[in-house]
Amino acid sequence: MSSDLNSLDRPYPLLQTRNIGIAAHIDAGKTTLTERILFYTGMIHKIGEVHDGAATTDHMEQERERGITITSAAVTCEWVQKPNDGITKLFQGEKQRVNIIDTPGHVDFTAEVERSLRVLDGAVVVFCGVAGVQPQTETVWRQANKYDVPRIVFVNKMDRTGADFDNVLNEVREKLGATAAAVLIPIGSEESLRGQIDVVNQKAVIYSDDDKIGSTFTIEELDSELQLTAETAREELVEVVADLDDVLGEKFLMEEEITNAELKSAIRRLTIANKFIPVSGGSAFKNKGVQFLVDAVIDYLPSPVDIVPAKGQKVDDEDAVVLAPADDNAPFCSLAFKLWADKFVGKLVFFRVYSGTVSKGDMVFNPRTGKQERVSRLIQMQADKHIEIETCYSGDIAAFVGIKNVTTGDTLCAKKFDILLEPPTFPEPVIAMAVEPRTKADQDKMGLGLARLQEEDPTFVVKTDEDTGQCIIAGMGELHLEVIVDRLKREFKVDARTGTPQIAYRETISKKSPGLGLLKKQTGGTGQYAKVNLVVRPAERGTGLTIDNKVTGGVIPKEFIKAVYNGIEDSMINGIIAGYPVVDLHVIIVDGDAHDVDSNENAFHMASIFA
Repeated sequence: MSSDLNSLDRPYPLLQTRNIGIAAHIDAGKTTLTERILFYTGMIHKIGEVHDGAATTDHMEQERERGITITSAAVTCEWVQKPNDGITKLFQGEKQRVNIIDTPGHVDFTAEVERSLRVLDGAVVVFCGVAGVQPQTETVWRQANKYDVPRIVFVNKMDRTGADFDNVLNEVREKLGATAAAVLIPIGSEESLRGQIDVVNQKAVIYSDDDKIGSTFTIEELDSELQLTAETAREELVEVVADLDDVLGEKFLMEEEITNAELKSAIRRLTIANKFIPVSGGSAFKNKGVQFLVDAVIDYLPSPVDIVPAKGQKVDDEDAVVLAPADDNAPFCSLAFKLWADKFVGKLVFFRVYSGTVSKGDMVFNPRTGKQERVSRLIQMQADKHIEIETCYSGDIAAFVGIKNVTTGDTLCAKKFDILLEPPTFPEPVIAMAVEPRTKADQDKMGLGLARLQEEDPTFVVKTDEDTGQCIIAGMGELHLEVIVDRLKREFKVDARTGTPQIAYRETISKKSPGLGLLKKQTGGTGQYAKVNLVVRPAERGTGLTIDNKVTGGVIPKEFIKAVYNGIEDSMINGIIAGYPVVDLHVIIVDGDAHDVDSNENAFHMASIFA
């Protein structure tokens, strides 16, 4: 990469930046792993545990109480690959910036994973060493495939009873169809887990049992038993990589010696191209294997300049537009991927910069609305903590404060940049619940609170049922809606009742039937007379009411036809079974009769209802 892509005052070169997500099934250990990474990189000075409600990225009250991740949290840290005896590292000694997004595992909060993967350059997919590939892991994997995100696999919980690294590796290959091979194999398992085999460098990394926070480890030569495992694994790794990489493949076929640096460079190329998945094993909770996993993230996952440039389309037509690779000197272009109502600073708009830079005081343009807004504040997020920054550079993830009229998936760019970036896509809600305020005072606050929550969460929908008048909220699952109602109470001080939505029942007919309606009243003066002959038959689902007028010869005068139509429509308001509205009916008006004096609109209206 040429140095002219970097701004002069940029704190980290583009090549030394990593944007990664931690994703997995429920309870695989994503947040625990993120906490260890933050500790070993020096961003926090005490390890917080999920079960104690003390994890850095689980900052919401609901997350701390339930011990789960609900919303994705962004954190930034620094990492330097330290020199170790006999260990080859591709970026040794260079200070790297690592932007991490810790995502939820519950399918109820799948939107958080979706929008995070849309803007990230790479991902660490965490697997439980006992359970292997689980249902939500498959969902996350498909999401990563959709956005072409390079991945590293971390097989976690190797300290648990029943953990089996080889079994998980095979499941990754078979169930997910991934071309994967081990780069860091756990030494031991369950209670005997003590380190990792570095497959590329053929060394043992042994963690000290005396050091409970895992900071102390030694690089050792492999004993005879581990040597056999390591050599077999390296041969397998070289074969897989050589089969996919032309540069290494040529050396392999020529039976030339392949150096560790050459092997690592080939793994990096294939991982970035999404042709290969490096697999590492360890235990985040027992502090074994995290540091070398971060080294693998730096070695194998892409920087912003390594990824395929972002794609979009022109604002006024569908012509494709491809951005240049990440460049600080290009026009500013970013994607707003998340909105969040912060209790201290108000509305936050999280965005990923794909090109150019943005500073406080700059104007940003929203092609969807056609409006510009001035940037008053820029914030670097550390979970729920805010760090004010002056400028955000290409490849960075940050947040605007106070920008209005922005929705998830909006492009924010320079005024003359004619582009709409591809927004993330979200699934439709699958479950609904009725919600109503307990008091009149809660009513206005509930409307405001639901609108704010709907703005934040693309999978949360609020609507009023026209038939029942109920306020219906819909989401991705019971837990999703439970958290929404809890946030209404805590953040917006709304006391609300919830229940199942009333069912708006409908009636219809099951077979064709004739109908005769006759109104005949003789009272001595002007009377009431009308006769309507109909045939009703079932119509296709969703067609409602259709009417076909087959009357000929003026047996029903033209001025009364509208009254007949109105009578038919009114008769469908209440069905004969249980009084519910009648739908999906085809009515043919076949005959009728009128009186020169006694017939009028009201008479034909009533005769149609009788028919």
